[in-house]
Parts: sequence; C-alpha cells; structure tokens
Amino acid sequence: MLLVLTDEHKEHLGFLPEVDSAVVGEFGRIAVEFLRKGSNPKIYEGAARKLNVTVDTVQHGVEGLMYLLAESSKLMISEVDFQDSILVLGFSEELNTVLLQLYLDNRKEIRHILSELAPSLPHYHNLEWRLDVQLASRALRQQVKPVVTLKLHLETDGEQSARVLQTDPATLLHIIQELEQALAEVKTNHCRRILRNIK
Repeated sequence: MLLVLTDEHKEHLGFLPEVDSAVVGEFGRIAVEFLRKGSNPKIYEGAARKLNVTVDTVQHGVEGLMYLLAESSKLMISEVDFQDSILVLGFSEELNTVLLQLYLDNRKEIRHILSELAPSLPHYHNLEWRLDVQLASRALRQQVKPVVTLKLHLETDGEQSARVLQTDPATLLHIIQELEQALAEVKTNHCRRILRNIK
C-alpha cells in the first residue's frame, strides 16, 4: 500500500533536501519526541538559528516528517512501499535511504505511541436480559405488555461497569434491524475502501 501525500505535505518535506542528512536524522528524532511528548517551540527556535531559516520552516519540516513516519507506521507499509511513496518527492538516493532507516528504526515505537494515544472506550464484556410481561392489572383484566430489560456489562481499562436498559420488543427489533443494516453496509466495497484509508 502506498502513501498518498498532499501538495501541502510535499511542500513541508521540500525543506529536507536543503539540509545535511545528519540534520534530517535529528529532525526524525524530534518528530518522534513530538509524538511522545508534544510540540516544543524552543527546539524549533534553536534549530532555526543554527540553520539560518525561519522557525515555521523548521516546524513544518518536523511536522511533515512526523506525519510521514506516523502514517507509514500506522499502516505498517513495507520497505518497498515506503520507498515508492517517497519517490514522488524527488529526493536524492542518500536522503531516501536516511528516511527509510528512520522509518525502520522507529516504526515499532511510533505504533506503540499511537496505540497509547487512542482513546480508551468501554467495550462489551457480558449481557444479561429478562423478559417481563404484564398480563393483567386491576383496571384491565386482559392485557399483554411485554418489556425487555437488558443489563449490559462494560469494561474500561480493566474496570467493569454495568448499564441497565429497558425497552419494548418492537423497539428492540427496530434496533436489531438497524444494526444488521449497518453491518451489511460495512461489507460493501465503498465502505471497505474508506476503512482501508482510515487505518
């Protein structure tokens, strides 16, 4: 799978051929630090003074490199696909080799950082249910009033919680139909193409 780079991204990375390969390696280290701890404007200012360029140029270069490494690591693209992806940038062979080495050296750590940044959402653990039917009351001798009670057990970061939901069978059937329709939609080619690009 190849990365598709936007014109803005190509413009940000266009600064890299103007600097030494050691500087590109340092930018790579800063990009990984950026992912781990967030942006640090002081580093950009110091690098801009040393290279005699604007702070924005350094910041865009680091952010462009960070995006390239993060997207490549997220998709776990192969060495060949990575090289083919950066080929459109028109960099020298030496710079392409430096970028490839940066990717290979840092992809596991970047994937680990990205997995920690993902929000921790509650997920399904267990479900208990009960069907109650009221057959009669003092006012009405013959009536059928069914109610489905669901106790949904969720787990978040090892902690369990429970939610109690109550509905009538008609609403429950409607929810089931909507969920089945959503699952069928996910299996369409259009949806698969979108999901492939999101991952």
